[in-house]
Amino acid sequence: MRMLSLKFLALALVLAFGSKIASAQSQNPPPASAPSSAHATAYQFDVDATQEWMDTKVDLRQGEKLRLTATGTITYPADKKHPDGRTFGPEGLPRAFDDLIHQYAVTDSGHGTLIGRLGSDDGAQAFAVGKTLEYEAPVGGRLFLGINQSLKDAAEATGNFQVKMEIIGPGLSTATAIAAGGPPETPVPLITPALLSKIPRRISDKQGNAGDMVNVFIIGSQPQLEKVFSTAGWVHVDSSVENSVMNAVMDSFEKKDYLTMPMSTLYLFDRPQDYGFAHAEPVRVAMSRNHLRAWKSPYLVDGRILWCIAATHDIGFERDQRNNGLTHKIDPSIDGEREYVNDTLSETGLVVQRSHVTPSDPLLTAKTATGGEFHSDGRILVLVLNNHTPSTTE
Repeated sequence: MRMLSLKFLALALVLAFGSKIASAQSQNPPPASAPSSAHATAYQFDVDATQEWMDTKVDLRQGEKLRLTATGTITYPADKKHPDGRTFGPEGLPRAFDDLIHQYAVTDSGHGTLIGRLGSDDGAQAFAVGKTLEYEAPVGGRLFLGINQSLKDAAEATGNFQVKMEIIGPGLSTATAIAAGGPPETPVPLITPALLSKIPRRISDKQGNAGDMVNVFIIGSQPQLEKVFSTAGWVHVDSSVENSVMNAVMDSFEKKDYLTMPMSTLYLFDRPQDYGFAHAEPVRVAMSRNHLRAWKSPYLVDGRILWCIAATHDIGFERDQRNNGLTHKIDPSIDGEREYVNDTLSETGLVVQRSHVTPSDPLLTAKTATGGEFHSDGRILVLVLNNHTPSTTE
């Protein structure tokens, strides 16, 4: 009898303890979205019309695959051109000529489209989501969702998009895959002091006046170079004013943004640049853009081309001290542009190794060929590209 009483007492304690746990869980339910995708397979988010970007608090790893599905509507209020206002879904509004001059995060997508980006830094490349998208994270990073609109739009808009996110592939489990923004820095031993001594510290104009600093090395083939820049949202700029005019007209007819305004020809290894790339907003491209020039060097690193790059950030205009004309003014803190190249390219997933090297004769301060002063810590960024030659269909 005593043993039976003890069993009943133990059962009563278990039931009472279980009841308290259930009561506590009902008072403190789990959040709708867990902070890490490692412990969940589906999420639900409301992207409010008044927000430019929303932090999902979901950290992705390289190779993790998602399916995003969106519903809901957003409304822009009435104005002179649209007296009835405009209401649209996650695919946004059809592109119009008004959209050629704007400050949208995704330049080739519709006004008001649901968009996303991986990471919060300036180098994070935004992408269109629309009604549905399957997306694979190129590197590790925090996922943000937003709307392809200006701050003025956000201040006046109403409504929201409801977004369901499903994890359909787990991604990689390496330390590099978890690291945000691309591979961690590791030395590149083949960039030796002897090799550094052969490469000029600066480029020059046609008259031989020393100009911008060589501040980036990229190791990879020509197709790999083109691929990493296009994936990162950089555009190959026009080589002449004639091309510039024609491309501007054609892009306008097709309701595309014109971002390929030409840059001047400068010299390294006694020849003009092989490439010019730019990263800019259409509304500011005439006076402000991130841009660079790239030269194929005569040197190979582990059998691969070493590209030498001079990257600067145009921030306005100033007097050209050679001829009293008008020229672009660069940000004198040119290391910021070096790191912008680092961020934008490394976040594509096409950079497999990166480092910074300091020559024995580092360039710390100087003037451009037009007379503008700049300063640096003297380091050169080294990016090693994935040794895969993209096909023409990629």
